[in-house]
Amino acid sequence: MIGNLRDRQFYIQAMFVLAAVVLIGRALFIQVIDDTYRRRADAVSTGNRILYPSRGGIFDRAGKLLVNNEPMYDLLVTYNQVDPEMDTAKFCQLLSIDKAYFKKSINKDWRSPRFSKRVPFVFMTNISPDVYTKFQESLYEFPGFYVQQRNVRSYPFPNAAHVLGNIREVNAKEVKDSSEVYNPGDYIGSSGLERYNEYYLRGQKGVRRILKNSMGREVDSYQDGALDIDPESGLDLVTTLDIELQAYAEDLMQNKAGSIVALDPNTGEILTMVSAPSFDPNVLSIGRTRGAAFDTLRLDPNKPFINRATSAQYPPGSLFKSVVALVAMQEGLLNPNRTITCNMGYHYNGQLLTGCHAHPTCTNVSAAIQHSCNAYFVTIYREILDQYGYLTPRKGLDEFNDYLDRFGLGKRLGLDFPGEKKGNYPTVEYFDKVYENEIHWYSIWLRSMGIGQGELLMTNIQMANLAAIIANRGHYYTPHLVNDIKDAEGNVVEKRNFEKIEVGIDDVHFGPVIDGMQKAVMGGTAVNAFIWDLPICGKTGTAENNQGSRKDHSIFFAFAPKDDPKIAIAVYIENSGFGGTYAAPIASLIIEKYIRGEITPYRKWLEQRMLDAVLLEDIPKE
Repeated sequence: MIGNLRDRQFYIQAMFVLAAVVLIGRALFIQVIDDTYRRRADAVSTGNRILYPSRGGIFDRAGKLLVNNEPMYDLLVTYNQVDPEMDTAKFCQLLSIDKAYFKKSINKDWRSPRFSKRVPFVFMTNISPDVYTKFQESLYEFPGFYVQQRNVRSYPFPNAAHVLGNIREVNAKEVKDSSEVYNPGDYIGSSGLERYNEYYLRGQKGVRRILKNSMGREVDSYQDGALDIDPESGLDLVTTLDIELQAYAEDLMQNKAGSIVALDPNTGEILTMVSAPSFDPNVLSIGRTRGAAFDTLRLDPNKPFINRATSAQYPPGSLFKSVVALVAMQEGLLNPNRTITCNMGYHYNGQLLTGCHAHPTCTNVSAAIQHSCNAYFVTIYREILDQYGYLTPRKGLDEFNDYLDRFGLGKRLGLDFPGEKKGNYPTVEYFDKVYENEIHWYSIWLRSMGIGQGELLMTNIQMANLAAIIANRGHYYTPHLVNDIKDAEGNVVEKRNFEKIEVGIDDVHFGPVIDGMQKAVMGGTAVNAFIWDLPICGKTGTAENNQGSRKDHSIFFAFAPKDDPKIAIAVYIENSGFGGTYAAPIASLIIEKYIRGEITPYRKWLEQRMLDAVLLEDIPKE
């Protein structure tokens, strides 16, 4: 009995001794050999490191990359963690900065709520990969500083600046309104496709959780990264642009002001959208030279920042005569074989009110379109307004404006692009106000509308769409720049579809207008656009310019081929005179380039003439 009790005591004592040895050994390992627990014990708080995603790419219709990502690095600092004895000279040398820059960047207004000595802030932005590589090797010597990678945009092609747009830092309002999507210093699309498609392109930021000690210095990854969130790259845009055609059109518009819009009339896809003057989009890439480049462009008297394709509003001139003819025929007010004499212009009560150039008498609508007869279309326009009586043009104007609305005029077409303007057509209410001191107002006072002047305004995208409507004999698809949105693996996550929009004009009425447009190219006002084996249907316009002695605007819209249209185009060149001089040949060159891929040798002289033309008034001709 006593022996058993002693044995039991021995075993119990042995167990206690063994346990003590294990605990002492474990404590020795933790405290002397392994410092993991010591470091974690020192970690009194957690923090986040934002991981920025790659922004989505932008491609042309053939899959060519138009907008790429380039890695850039921001250097952040926590003021309280900076070693006052650090080698400032070496630090500045590695970053290629001087001590004045260092002092300015690290000393902030600590009374401002924007800065705290305990919270990281940006010390330096846009550090190039080469500089970063050299600096990273010595980063451990500079406690309190850490590097954060981000991506900025670069452009493989020096074209389509207005279409692609650019990015910039978010402002305070955008941060406040974003529901924590954006933080100060983040980038956001500010114009063009970058802005319109920001939601798809920006991606999702990730987070790396870290442990920090009482000094705020990073100690370790929190829970071995179990709670980290990887960033998600933005989605890619597949645009409708043909970048080679875009580059060619931009070359033709060098030293000119205006715009070119070309569409596929069968789909509404925008093949090229040029605003001139333009610039290389790379000059506005985020970097140290961006500010100077921005100021240079902003102060340019030719205003290269204006997107003249979608935001400039112009009188359409004689292009509008096609609409007048179509509406009049649809309303039964115009027989396509009607003759109207001209005698060098429109006469009223023996007075010449609207002049016209010399041409044969127009015996039908086709001839009137071919020769762009002012008298013919002023007469027809007045008859549309006066169809219910000479003293009651209001009802006629209302009905005419209903057609304009169906043609997509006086309103935004719904382009998937920011900044689209509506253009303008004057309403009954507008003229009631203009002539409020008169008992009546009359169609004769509005005659300039019949030839595309007066208060009528259109954007160039609307003019190109009008060419597509005529090419399609009465319908169009909403012009657009993006067809597909894809993920990083190339899977389509959103495909945009566009419905056919009818304008309410019967197919039969387009025949005379189309024939007249073809004749205008073959032997009328647009002969400079003629290509003997490529049937182009086009119409010139010359919009009056009321700015002193400056020339009128040159306009041309067209489609081709006549019986199987593949491209519809509008060219608007400011202050360049008659529509057939520059706008028509430039349009024909783009049509030929798109359909054939090259310019026929016998037309090379015309191409060179358009390339060499200097039409900006402040650029001296050599």
